[in-house]
Order: sequence, then C-alpha cells, then structure tokens
Amino acid sequence: MEFMGMKKMGLHWKILLGMTFGVLVGLLMANLEGGKELVQNWIKPFGSIFINSLKLIAVPLILASLIKGVSDLKDISKLSKMGGRTIGIYITTTIISVSVGLILVNLIKPGTAISETTRLEMVENYSGDTNKYKESAKKQLESGPLQALEDLVPDNIFGAASDNRNMLQVIFFAIFFGLGLILIPKKKSKPVKKFFDGLNEVILKMIDVIMLCAPFGVFALLAALVVESPSLDLFEALGWYSFTVVLGLTLMIVVYSAMVFGFTRKRPDFLMKGISPAQLLAFSTSSSAATLPVTMERVTDHLGVHEEVSSFVLPIGATINMDGTSLYQAVAAVFIAQAFGMNLDFGVQLGIIITATLASIGSAAVPGAGMVMLVIVLGQAGIPEAGLALIFAVDRPLDMCRTVVNVTGDAAVSMLVAKSMGKLESNT
Repeated sequence: MEFMGMKKMGLHWKILLGMTFGVLVGLLMANLEGGKELVQNWIKPFGSIFINSLKLIAVPLILASLIKGVSDLKDISKLSKMGGRTIGIYITTTIISVSVGLILVNLIKPGTAISETTRLEMVENYSGDTNKYKESAKKQLESGPLQALEDLVPDNIFGAASDNRNMLQVIFFAIFFGLGLILIPKKKSKPVKKFFDGLNEVILKMIDVIMLCAPFGVFALLAALVVESPSLDLFEALGWYSFTVVLGLTLMIVVYSAMVFGFTRKRPDFLMKGISPAQLLAFSTSSSAATLPVTMERVTDHLGVHEEVSSFVLPIGATINMDGTSLYQAVAAVFIAQAFGMNLDFGVQLGIIITATLASIGSAAVPGAGMVMLVIVLGQAGIPEAGLALIFAVDRPLDMCRTVVNVTGDAAVSMLVAKSMGKLESNT
C-alpha cells in the first residue's frame, strides 16, 4: 500500500523529495572522509546525464513545436489581421517580461550573495566549461557590429542543429519553414503538417519521460552541489533569486491588468476573478497546454471574448506566449552569471532579451520545457550550462508560479485582440 502511495505521488512532490535527499546526502558526505569524491564519481554523473537529456531534446523540441505553432495559423490571408495583432501583442508582452526580469536581477543582484570563496570553488569545479565560454566571449568581442544578424541565418541547417549554441539559427529556420507551410496549397502541406504535429506529440512524450527522471537528476545535482560548495551563502543566494523571480512575475500580473484596463476599461478584479480557476489549474499542473480547455472556457464564458477570437488566440498563446518562462530565463541566466563572477555587458543582455523571446516561442507548454529553453539562453549568452545545478533546487515551485503568469497573459491578450476586432462583450 505504501509503495502504491509513492507511485501515485505527484511529480512535484517527488522532485521536492529528490531535492531534500540530495541536500541531506550532500551534507552527510561533505562531512565524511572521501565523501566528496564518492558523490563526484558515483552520483554527480547522473545529474550530468539529466542535463544532457534536456540538451538532447532542445533542437527537436524547437523544430516540432515552433513549426506546428506557426503553421497552425493556417490561412494567413484570412487571419492576417487577427494573427498579426495576436503575434504582435504576444511578442510585445514577452519583451516586456524579459526586460522586467533583467532590470530586477541587475538591481537586486541575487548572485552576488555568494561569497568569493564559494565562487572560486565553483569556478574551479567547472573550470573546463568557464574557459571554453571565455574563449567564445572573446570571439564575440572581436566580431563586427552586424555579426549577430549575419549569424542568425544558417548556411547549413544540419550544422546549426548539431550545436546547441546555434539555437537562434534553428528558430529562424523553424519560423521560415512554418511560413512556407502556410503559403503552399493545403493539399500539399497537409502530410508535412501531419508529420510535424505527430513529431511534436512524440517530443512532448519524451519530455514526460525525461521529467520522470527529474527527481533522481535533481537528487544527483543537489548532492554534488552541496559537497562541492557546502556554504550557506549559496542557499541565501537562492532565496534572493526566488524572490527576484516571484517579484517579476507579480509585476507582470500588474502589467496585464493595466493593459486590460487601459484598452478595454475592464477592472483588474474582473480579469482575476474570471481567470482564477485556470490560474489554480496552471499552478497545480505547471502546464499551459493542460490548462488550455479551462482557459478557453473561462475566457469565452466569463471574460466575454467571442469564441472566434478565443479559439484562435489561446491555442497559439499556449504554444508561443511564455512570458513567465522568458522572465525566469532572463533572471536565471544573469543570476548564474553573477554566481560565477561574470559581468554581462549591455550587448550580451540585449542578446538574452532576443534569445529568451524567441526561445519562449518554441517552448512547449509542459512542465520542464522552460529548463530546456534555459539551456539555449545560457549557451547563446556564453554562461556555463553547469550553473543549471544552482537553480534546480527551487525550479519546481517557480515553474508553478510562472505557468500562472503564462496563462494569465494568454487571457489578457485574448481580451485585447477581441476588443480590437469588436468581438468583446461589453456587458460582462
């Protein structure tokens, strides 16, 4: 009976257990002779395998999810007006969310709570990675002003897809490919679209399988993190990091409420009451996709958005509008850089805004996908991917919070689009 109870336990509880045991085992081993080496040799590799599995799925996830999202626009001439406004507002809110995250993380500086001793230990532990990223950063400094634009277009998609650092090129190809699918006759695009729809389902299932291993991966990462850097200031920094993310997410809810009030004259409590059941479901599932049926019902029946608008805007939003995720990626990237003692200049942080915005478009609406996309943002900004170990401890509760923001953003944008199309009921 006890075993059955464990089997039925929610994934988030399993991850929390993995985190707890990882910290306890790490603390125990840090105080035993030879314990640090034991963890590094026999436990840490499983954490590395987990991170590698996330990196493994990144390219196919972007290709499948983004091509499906773009091609779902279907008849671009018929839906160009609604589609243009939808995509435009979604991209605008995503840029706002990333910018809010960057401003907060630069003001609060949660990564600087880590002491110089701990930082030096971390840099030493991941010296191979940091040296590699320093060389990449040096090359970027030597490049011309339009190098980023030139690098956006790949000369070989297979070459771009073989390197996680060239994700912007993969995203460019996926958007271009999706537009191509829309522009050819439906009869010819149908089998290709069916293939990518099916591929997207397979990739989502693969993420499910990977996330089943998350408790063990988190256990290994936390145990290794504690033995390699057994200082309390690291956990203090995680507290400040969590505070920064939650503050940013709260500010995004305020931004949505202000936008809705400004354009539709609907009060913030109207939006919050209308969407609250979907928010609670989003919090418990950490999945915009799983919440989508409830979101559509609440937006149509309680927020007064015409079904013609909600049935178009919300499914697209569940695929490409990940404001909470992109805010978290911006904060996490700079936090990890601060923890490693790296100073990110304005150009690199501007790159984070672009990468996090585009990566959020390709981010699947399922638990754990945000972590996959963070790998892309870190790689593009030249930040050690090993720093992922730092934030796994608090990722699950933050994932629940950012999914609430994702769903709230979808609802708010659907109201704005409906108002602009004359499809928002005024008597609600």
